[in-house]
Amino acid sequence: MSAITYVCGHRNPDTDAIVAAMSYAALCNMLGENNYVPVRLGPVNDETSALLKKFGFQPPMHLNTVRTQVRDIEYDEPPILGENVSVSHAWKILQENPGLSSLPVTREDGTLFGMVTAGGIAESDMNSIQTPVLRDAPIYNVLSALEGHIINREDDVFESLSGEVRIALPTAGDTLRGATPGSIILCGQQEDVVERALKIEVGCLILCQSDLSEKYRGISSKTCVISSPLDVWQAARLLYQAVPVSRIAKADNIACFHVDDFLDDVREAMLQSRYRSYPVLDTDGKVVGTLSRYHLIQPRRKRIVLVDHNEISQSVPGLEQAELVGIIDHHRLADVQTGYPVFMRNEPVGSTNTIIATLFQEQGLMPGEKLAGLMAAAIVSDTVMFKSPTTTPRDRRMAERLARIAGLDLDALGQEVFSASIGDKSAEALLKTDLKEFHLGDHRVGIAQITTMDSAGIMKRKAELLSEIDKLQAEKQYDLTLLMITDVLREGTELLFRGDREIIRQAFNLSRIREDRVFLKGIMSRKKQVVPALTLLWG
Repeated sequence: MSAITYVCGHRNPDTDAIVAAMSYAALCNMLGENNYVPVRLGPVNDETSALLKKFGFQPPMHLNTVRTQVRDIEYDEPPILGENVSVSHAWKILQENPGLSSLPVTREDGTLFGMVTAGGIAESDMNSIQTPVLRDAPIYNVLSALEGHIINREDDVFESLSGEVRIALPTAGDTLRGATPGSIILCGQQEDVVERALKIEVGCLILCQSDLSEKYRGISSKTCVISSPLDVWQAARLLYQAVPVSRIAKADNIACFHVDDFLDDVREAMLQSRYRSYPVLDTDGKVVGTLSRYHLIQPRRKRIVLVDHNEISQSVPGLEQAELVGIIDHHRLADVQTGYPVFMRNEPVGSTNTIIATLFQEQGLMPGEKLAGLMAAAIVSDTVMFKSPTTTPRDRRMAERLARIAGLDLDALGQEVFSASIGDKSAEALLKTDLKEFHLGDHRVGIAQITTMDSAGIMKRKAELLSEIDKLQAEKQYDLTLLMITDVLREGTELLFRGDREIIRQAFNLSRIREDRVFLKGIMSRKKQVVPALTLLWG
């Protein structure tokens, strides 16, 4: 399966940014470049929400960051063991997979119990030499480890085995000296040993490579009698591996990572420990794999296409860690850099969707009726019903073509786009709905814009808005903070601002300014009129 490529507009996205992400992803997927996914970097504003609902679309998923995460790495997916499987089964898997140094052990619900390593198994085996005792080994684990079966009568029920383990070798003295009803005895072709063990009622009698199993088959006894094809020595060593793997797994203070953890944090955590591999958990806390240091050498980065912007301060956090594969934009070239060639389409038009509609046309494709309607609405929105100075004849032609595909009237669509009610929104929401940050020379500038047909109604809340502008300027430490209240009908902008009035006066060639408010006739575009005017002053 090919890697996902995220298509995203800028932070505080407007309609053009949201729809551009959706339309470009749709185009790439139509061309067979699968797994292009539109995303957004902020909440959908009222205008965009109404248009998405009108044309039957859901908002794109929200993307917080493109920093490289554990989920982006091709981590190992080894066998994952249940806590009740035998140690012998774990050892077999480790032997069959020489590249594995450890295996995750999980509870019944799939959550992490611990980790078992080859070293842990070897340590347990060595301890059994000094302390030859078996404790609560499930009977089915024992039968699996010994490749054996119980030869008692069927109604003799045994659940687990516990006791001191003894190998009954032929000797001059008493072979079973010290054996108790809890002992576990291993023997071969020794009928006298079998009879004595049954008389003592030892806990378990294991007949190794012995014909005696046929003689005692169906015996009714308190002693569990097991027949095994293994020799006595093999059976004795494997018996200790019949215990559940949870008994020897490391379960305390396990260092583990989640699929959403960032690689920067993972590297830092690995420096604090010396494990060869670490369990990886999904969002539900269930084990999905293991991670080792070598996985961090060349991690697979997230792929991303930027639409409607090319400025780092407006883009997704972590962009420097992503693989940037394309830029579709209609703004000035800013500070996004790459170390390799990427596809870029930057044109002086009024809307990013105009460029994407052109790409559809160049490929001999048409967007579907609903998508065409949404793209037409985005062009109308970004060009302010074709009154913005950024508007070009191609914007109008493409919008008209898309409207014909969707069966819409452009004028009626424009009225609908800009008639959305914003009266119930807080002053903070109004200010931050379409806010962009710019770096002009050594200055940081925040410029918010509201496009409406009723600027007078919004200006009644001037005091509230200026208060929020003050808070934003203090929070972001902007040198200048502007709120453009652009009126479609008046074809101009009520400008509220905080900062040096002289800058505003010079930038827009005004005679004088008495307060932090001015009406700018003919100023409709942040991108083509306001930012360039400030750039001329600050460079």
